[in-house]
Amino acid sequence: MTDAHTVRIPTIPTVGHALSVFLLLTYLICIGFGLLVPGEARMYEAWAPLLPGFEWLTVSGFVFGAIGAYAYGWYIALFFMPIYRFLEKRS
Repeated sequence: MTDAHTVRIPTIPTVGHALSVFLLLTYLICIGFGLLVPGEARMYEAWAPLLPGFEWLTVSGFVFGAIGAYAYGWYIALFFMPIYRFLEKRS
């Protein structure tokens, strides 16, 4: 049984996978929306400067974008979690 004030801090792999899947799903939703509403939804313009190798409507661009979106989740987790743990210990 846990104390009411005890908070379980997730591990870096848990946060890394969760953020990566979230960003990958967001990427896929944006790509899908851009395909469904091509004239109005130009979300791919937001992804292009953030994801190296991303090109709209190419297989390689789609794959590079998906890999980049997943990698950003790990990037955030690898830097955020140690900072969070450090600040949590100090409070």
